[in-house]
Amino acid sequence: MKKSQRIKKNKEFQTVFKKGKSFANRQFIVYTYKKEHQEEFRIGLSVSKKVGNAVTRNRVKRYIRQSFLEMKDEIRQDLDYVIIARNQAATLDFHTAKKNLQHVLRIAKVFKDKKK
Repeated sequence: MKKSQRIKKNKEFQTVFKKGKSFANRQFIVYTYKKEHQEEFRIGLSVSKKVGNAVTRNRVKRYIRQSFLEMKDEIRQDLDYVIIARNQAATLDFHTAKKNLQHVLRIAKVFKDKKK
């Protein structure tokens, strides 16, 4: 992922938390925040130490980033996303993680309409 697609600053995270909408399942919590005049989506990741050791947390973050890369043409570009991984995310393999992430994003209605 490009640096322009990442949310890094605490202030930006807090804006998404306070003004955005949240959606969740057992593995992930997704916050979305609509930003006008934004060409590509931005993503922020939060994986707590409760999820596991550094290796496990980094694996979960890699899975989330790769899932977003594979879905980048299907999801809306005018949003900021903050994904929080829950404890169960540590036990998932890539395909299951992607499927669960798609599930949450479908609940959030961030996929583009196929009719266009």
